[in-house]
Amino acid sequence: MKVAVIGTGYVGLVTGTCFAETGNIVTCVDIDIEKIEAMKNGKVPIFEPGLEILFERNIAKKRLFFTDKMEEAVREAAVVFLCLPTPQGGDGAADLQYILSVADDLGKLFKAEPNLGFKVIVDKSTVPVGTSDKVRDAILKNAPGANFEVASNPEFLREGMAVEDFMKPERVVIGTTGPESKKIFDELYEPFVRSGNPIYYMDVRSAEMTKYASNSFLAAKISFMNEIANLCEMTGAEVDKVRIGMGSDSRIGKRFLFPGIGYGGSCFPKDVIALVNTANENNYDFKILKSVIEINELQVEHFYQKILDYYKGNIAGKHFALWGLAFKPNTDDVREAPSAKLIKKLLDAGASVCAYDPEAVETTKAYYNLPISYAENAYDALNNAASLLIVTEWNEFRNPDFDKIKEALAEPVIFDGRNLYDLEKLEALKFNYYSVGRKYIKAADLNKKNK
Repeated sequence: MKVAVIGTGYVGLVTGTCFAETGNIVTCVDIDIEKIEAMKNGKVPIFEPGLEILFERNIAKKRLFFTDKMEEAVREAAVVFLCLPTPQGGDGAADLQYILSVADDLGKLFKAEPNLGFKVIVDKSTVPVGTSDKVRDAILKNAPGANFEVASNPEFLREGMAVEDFMKPERVVIGTTGPESKKIFDELYEPFVRSGNPIYYMDVRSAEMTKYASNSFLAAKISFMNEIANLCEMTGAEVDKVRIGMGSDSRIGKRFLFPGIGYGGSCFPKDVIALVNTANENNYDFKILKSVIEINELQVEHFYQKILDYYKGNIAGKHFALWGLAFKPNTDDVREAPSAKLIKKLLDAGASVCAYDPEAVETTKAYYNLPISYAENAYDALNNAASLLIVTEWNEFRNPDFDKIKEALAEPVIFDGRNLYDLEKLEALKFNYYSVGRKYIKAADLNKKNK
């Protein structure tokens, strides 16, 4: 099948590459000509494990193509996926300008070429309930007689696991009512669900809501566990034990019960806010999600307060090492990352920071332009630092050389926002160790001068 993918961001590139991997002829469209040329030459513009191999293979097999001319991709395609940004607008709502602009262009193409034939136009981006109607209206405005259907096929890709999630989906959700489009989706997704995982067909609005409901519920689990962790610190309970006890209940499940310093990334923050905005537009007060947002914002503050308390309220002139910039491991995505929020608080208080991340240094420089320094490796970041702050749970941080850490730091002090280390081990190594929802380890022999 011939497939067009409009937009080559995170979702678009994974979608196009994985469809090509199952034998489809895919043309990806982007307005960034420099990016298009780079991809034609085999350069993957994002970091996502496993993507580069599929990307290069399907270019070589002549199944994956790139262009800046939308009409070239759409003209021969049976299905057109809209994988465009939906950033948070000033009022909290998802900004649909990019999707509606492309819909307008599609309408002009249908008008200019009335013999295009039937097309399925698919909202793959995360969009508010009712977006399909707006896309349909934008096309019909220019081409009242166009032969097309607008469907919703939300993505459920975890950054760092996106290729695996696409190739072996737990479920596929498709909002469509037309038998012709259903036949196209059946053919397109059949190779991905051979193990028996379901394709759920539903009306378009329910599909749109499913994506927001799913992400918001996962965000709510994270915020709930962060609240439990904060209460554990006050009561003497250990959140790791609480998490295990909770997660063994099949009604709750083990995933998304790890406390930390808050969720980030391109999805959870804006999707939760967008769903609250949808509720507001319908005169509904979505109290739970408003609390989820508030808790997430306060979690970075809670972690920062631990640092401030340790230094008796004054960190002016202190220099900190920070491990982890990406909002989660196995990605270079720093959008809404807790690291940036924490760094800004440290800088505002007069401190300085040297950061290290295996993949996200360049994206941090481009996205935030923070006045901090960056290290080539984790241990170089420790030089002249008062203490170590851990923000992202990269695997390479899980079993470090603690002797090196102790030697490099002014004091053997670690503030761990991801609970990477065993409490007894850090106590035996005589570190002052502050984590999330667990007891404080205050075993260090602080005989080195603060730097």
